[in-house]
Amino acid sequence: MPPRLSLMLCCLLLTAPLCAAEAPATRTIVLVRHGYYLPDAKADPKLGPHLAPLGVAQARLVGARLAGLPGRFGAMYVSPVQRARDTAAIIAADVPGSRFEVVDDLAECTPPTRRTEAVADEKPADLAACKQQLDRLFARYFRPATGHARTELMVCHGNVIRNMVVRALGVDSRAWLEMSVGNASITRILVEADGRYKVISVGDVGHLPPSLRTGATGDAERSLAIPALP
Repeated sequence: MPPRLSLMLCCLLLTAPLCAAEAPATRTIVLVRHGYYLPDAKADPKLGPHLAPLGVAQARLVGARLAGLPGRFGAMYVSPVQRARDTAAIIAADVPGSRFEVVDDLAECTPPTRRTEAVADEKPADLAACKQQLDRLFARYFRPATGHARTELMVCHGNVIRNMVVRALGVDSRAWLEMSVGNASITRILVEADGRYKVISVGDVGHLPPSLRTGATGDAERSLAIPALP
């Protein structure tokens, strides 16, 4: 083999692994809404209350569902809000090697919606700040992986999840209120290597029996409290 050709072949062999490591790949993001909670006037005004017993039961079931998925999560993120942190802590008990990173931009907020009557009590500045927060979240995490396919978990809130879905669909980002996701539900969004999006599922609650489903439109109020004996 001529020396020049041999040198070119060696260069190609040396750079091939580097090119493969930098190549775009698919990223699957699994979004879990926190479990059921009850308002608590004594709770931290910023973090909010802990999960109710019903929410703990829901989190146990979604944790078992996630533990049964093939492969492992390349990263796990959680909102700083207490109900999401509780849900993540319970999931971590079922998913080996769990280590959650708190992401402030996963916190619950209310972005602009075309249903203006639903946000009549919200301050315009708060709506705008929420939109900026979710802009950052989508831009940072909802993009192709590098080198190899990844699956990542986010434990967060209904408004956040619904807003990520409409963004992935490429429709009006103010249309997020046109869907509903229940407590401890699973939503999957696939980011293709070329940057295209596929919404795989929204608000999946197949792991919850009907008597434990809450938080979505049409769900009844439920409790794990013992009823009075008739």
